[in-house]
Amino acid sequence: MQTITVIPGDGTGPELTSATLEVLEAGGADLKWEIMDAGQTAYEKGMKVLPDEVIDSIRRNKVALKGPLTTPVGTGFRSINVALRKALDLYVNLRPVKTYKGILSRYNDIDLVVVRENTEDLYAGVEHMVGEDAAESIKIITRKGSERIVRFAFEYARTEKRKKVTAVHKANIMKCTDGLFLDVARAVATEYPDIEFEDRIVDNMCMQLVVKPNLYDVLVMPNLYGDILSDLCAGLVGGLGVAPGANIGEEAAIFEPVHGSAPKYAGQNKVNPTAILLSAVLMLKYLGQTEVAVKIEKALSEVIAEGKEVTYDLGGEATTSQMAAAVIRKMRNN
Repeated sequence: MQTITVIPGDGTGPELTSATLEVLEAGGADLKWEIMDAGQTAYEKGMKVLPDEVIDSIRRNKVALKGPLTTPVGTGFRSINVALRKALDLYVNLRPVKTYKGILSRYNDIDLVVVRENTEDLYAGVEHMVGEDAAESIKIITRKGSERIVRFAFEYARTEKRKKVTAVHKANIMKCTDGLFLDVARAVATEYPDIEFEDRIVDNMCMQLVVKPNLYDVLVMPNLYGDILSDLCAGLVGGLGVAPGANIGEEAAIFEPVHGSAPKYAGQNKVNPTAILLSAVLMLKYLGQTEVAVKIEKALSEVIAEGKEVTYDLGGEATTSQMAAAVIRKMRNN
């Protein structure tokens, strides 16, 4: 049985995580969990916002399921998520986006994946003031970082039987940094003749995604573009409340919803659990427990399509736990 680290999170995180663990258990996932505190929850207990024990647990177990975290102001971390990515070298941010019947959207046929480089680019945090009236941030793109993220995108496409990878860049203007990323992407693409490859300039890619998103499959890009386009893509299918995510490295992986902790709703048992449930589905596939993953996703999609036992944002009146219970009943009846 696989042990995973579970970080319940802050705000609505604990209730979302609890509902998800119940679904995993009911679905027959071959898992046990090690619960660890981080974020505001840890801070209020007199601990660091990211205790060393949390990173040790993830390194030991290799896989974590994480609820949304709040970063307290003034603790030294720009972001706990960024700190985790750096500590564990989680160089892949994986964001699948898919339309589900019953979720309000302008589109009905989207099924694409954003693969975002997670450790370089402007998000490396190399910045400083130049005197009192200017600030400078350094954009870092390396051959190693570009190659491993593009290779991940192609390997993911092959494993998931997807047909095309699109590299997103701004190499027409940033000829050194994005130029290097594009050159590496083109070189790696030659090793995967079974998968179509193309590239798009990032501003044009934004327009293409709004006008004809069904033409795209797997998108791979540097950090900043990935941060922006992954939220854009989530908007195409109903918003961050239905968007799962994963941060993956060579030695560890963290699966989490991409939305915030929504502290104003904490303890109200009303927030939509779809994003964290779909993140758990990603985790199960990563662990090779595909049968359970498919069972959970099928039951969740049926509950959403029926629209009877869903949360307020999906047009229903169900609580978080009631929606999770409906998913469990679906699995048992299927």
